[in-house]
Amino acid sequence: MEWYRFTIDELCKNLDCSPDGLSSAEVEKRLASSGPNAIQEAGRKPLFILLINQFKDFMILILIAAAVVSGIIGEVTDTIVIATIIILNAVIGFVQEYRAVQAMEALKKMAAPNAEVVRDGKSAMIPTGDVVPGDVVLFEIGSVVPADVRIIEAAMLKIEEAALTGESLPVEKYVNVINEENLPLGDRRNMAYKGTIVTSGRGKGVVVTTGMQTELGRIAYLIQEAREVKTPLQRRLEAFGRKLTIAILAICCVVLGAGLLRGEDPLLMLLTAISLAVAAIPEALPAVVTISLALGARKMARQDSLIKNLPAVETLGSVTYICTDKTGTLTLNRMSVEELFLGGESIKAGQVVRRTVSEGLLGELCRAMALCNDARAGDNAAVVGDPSEIALYAAAGDWGCDVEALRHKHERLAELPFDAARKCMTTFHRHQDGVLSVTKGAPEVILYKCNQMISSTGGQELENETISAAGERMAAGGQRVLALGMRRWERLPDVFDPELIENGLTFLGLVGMLDPPRSEARDAVQVCIAAGITPVMITGDHPLTARNIARQVGVLDGDDHAILTGAELGELSLADFEEKVKKIRVYARVAPEQKLKIVKALQDQGEFVAMTGDGVNDAPALKTADIGIAMGITGTDVSKEVSDMILLDDNFATIVKAVKEGRRIFDNIRKFVKYVMTCNTGEIWTIFLAPFLGLPMPLLPIHILWINLVTDGLPGVALAAEPAEQGIMARSPRPPRENIFAHGLGAHIIWVGLLMGGVSIFTQAWAIRSGDRHWQTMVFTVLCLSQMGHVLAIRSERESLFSQGLFSNKSLLFAILLTFVLQMAIVYVPFLNPVFRTTPLPLKDLLIVLALSAVVFVAVEIEKFFRRRRPEKTVR
Repeated sequence: MEWYRFTIDELCKNLDCSPDGLSSAEVEKRLASSGPNAIQEAGRKPLFILLINQFKDFMILILIAAAVVSGIIGEVTDTIVIATIIILNAVIGFVQEYRAVQAMEALKKMAAPNAEVVRDGKSAMIPTGDVVPGDVVLFEIGSVVPADVRIIEAAMLKIEEAALTGESLPVEKYVNVINEENLPLGDRRNMAYKGTIVTSGRGKGVVVTTGMQTELGRIAYLIQEAREVKTPLQRRLEAFGRKLTIAILAICCVVLGAGLLRGEDPLLMLLTAISLAVAAIPEALPAVVTISLALGARKMARQDSLIKNLPAVETLGSVTYICTDKTGTLTLNRMSVEELFLGGESIKAGQVVRRTVSEGLLGELCRAMALCNDARAGDNAAVVGDPSEIALYAAAGDWGCDVEALRHKHERLAELPFDAARKCMTTFHRHQDGVLSVTKGAPEVILYKCNQMISSTGGQELENETISAAGERMAAGGQRVLALGMRRWERLPDVFDPELIENGLTFLGLVGMLDPPRSEARDAVQVCIAAGITPVMITGDHPLTARNIARQVGVLDGDDHAILTGAELGELSLADFEEKVKKIRVYARVAPEQKLKIVKALQDQGEFVAMTGDGVNDAPALKTADIGIAMGITGTDVSKEVSDMILLDDNFATIVKAVKEGRRIFDNIRKFVKYVMTCNTGEIWTIFLAPFLGLPMPLLPIHILWINLVTDGLPGVALAAEPAEQGIMARSPRPPRENIFAHGLGAHIIWVGLLMGGVSIFTQAWAIRSGDRHWQTMVFTVLCLSQMGHVLAIRSERESLFSQGLFSNKSLLFAILLTFVLQMAIVYVPFLNPVFRTTPLPLKDLLIVLALSAVVFVAVEIEKFFRRRRPEKTVR
């Protein structure tokens, strides 16, 4: 119900109450019918159910099967490693689901424990949960509004509503009826909402809704209803795991059947098939993914990005839209004076002392800015107060005024505080010629009260049209404009009647203020655009302010049709909105459910969306977005709980660094898939083709498991440390539904796997033909070392290893050297020979093995050579 449109009499009649409050008996009836004034939770899942759900993932089921098989055939080490991986993944998933529960707890904390109400004609403090519709509540500075309230009394009342509306400044409240329909929350100046904070003045209001019926309660409901979204990586790996399992089972059945038909030992063939299945399943993949994401998260934490949900690191690499808040993310969240208009001339703040306007005019304006101002220097020299007054205080100081000394010299004698109806404030100060009054307020109000303007030669006729045009131009640029005027008195007035005192003023000037863009924001936006990512501003601020900032940082290129207000969005049908959603770059004055609607509409269009936010109103959209990014400095507990990532510096530019890191991590995960699947394919081809070529079984089960252990382990994990490739931010984002084998990865796995298997079978055939009794050890070693050559070659998709530098990934180099040493140990250490069924190789055979092992490395380097000759696709 639009309570802001009700008069006080209509309000009381509709709620059956009075401004004098309810009786205790009536309160008990209403509490029984409306329920407690509290945020309710949906039914919680028991913790053990959350834990069990972590083992339903298809890849996890595969790993559990692999662990069981490894245990059956006596490979205890593999069983322990796989079990550790399963437990680690389960713990991470459990923690992430448990965070949703904590989000609701954070929402509850926003409510004050007690509220001051009028009961039985007297003021009383009661638990907030006992507030009912029709209650009359009282609030003052520091009070947390206990429910949604229609204000019936207001004295200089300002309420901080940023958590609900996104409005960067405290909102001035008044009592008057507002007759507009479908008004956004930020414009309902006669309403106060549950969970918001009174920053100045005092007020009184009638409770209109409580509990889940409040705006805060509606947001709680949206959070509970918002769907969890799987990351691109989770989707790709799930599909990958299903297809891989089917392929592995089919191949193992063929190998087992072929061996039995050839008359091989049934037990040996069964163990070989099982070993091949264990080797073919990339059980190190979850570990590599987890380690890659964890290392990326640690690196991002050093760059002011705190990752709460590890898969979110990779998700950033798939993002196609970033829906960002304005205040504090693209801007500094600090008002500053941008422009002055005095003496008939507009002056940019940075040029204020270098222009033709005399210092006398500037001095008068600066004095007025310093005196008619309640901001003050607090602890550690920080200035505290209303953001606009802090900006005036700082500007006066920057332009040569010693504000505190000036205030001491011109002691404040009296004041007429700001009033929303008058739209101005006046202060009286001691002056050498008597008393000086300074009035500050809305330009149209101050101009009406002035009869002249100051000039370098004294007073002159007021140029109303010129001043009004200047004020409108500044406001159109998104600035908040204040006007200042002064009047001299022989002594303090006897009667402080605003109608009499705030008249006959001399106009001093206009001051335009703006929350300025961050210096790095424009570059960050341009990098996003160059990377194929569309930045979209979603804010609760005024459309003019949003448009101005969006243009300054490059989100908006001048097309005003790309701006949509919350009211306009509310009038669009879903079908019409989905047609326009990709064209909109700025949303202003939006409601919480509209933010959610924007995110969902983009997702329905096939986009992957990152959503930044800091308020409670952002929480549902943060949860629904593919990656939710909360603000670390200004963010509420609720937004932080539901998010995947927290910006510790609230800076949009930090997101760009995170996107680059996300792309690097996915590249490295993809390299691991390329590496391990190619190697596993090589092993499969070796065992699969040998019997069809009339050759004996080339490898024993222990050989397969050893290769799987040493090659999938350290070298694979070391790929996680691979640095970003050149031009990584000049690519288009990966299509969200793109297969992990896209861009030639599948073809590479097939042809290099065939080559690896072919080299191994060639080694076997040549050694047997030559009568070499070491043939099985040679095949075993060639297959193992070929995989080391392969991992060196695939460090980059295009760049040669020789231009990359062998030492640019020292952890990988160490892993390869360690694998080589271990392989040589089981070939040449006598007590290991019977364990692994190996025999020492003569030097000639070892050199042949090393030469054959290099074939795969050379072939892949040749592939990259031809790839470099083709132009790389970049963002258009």
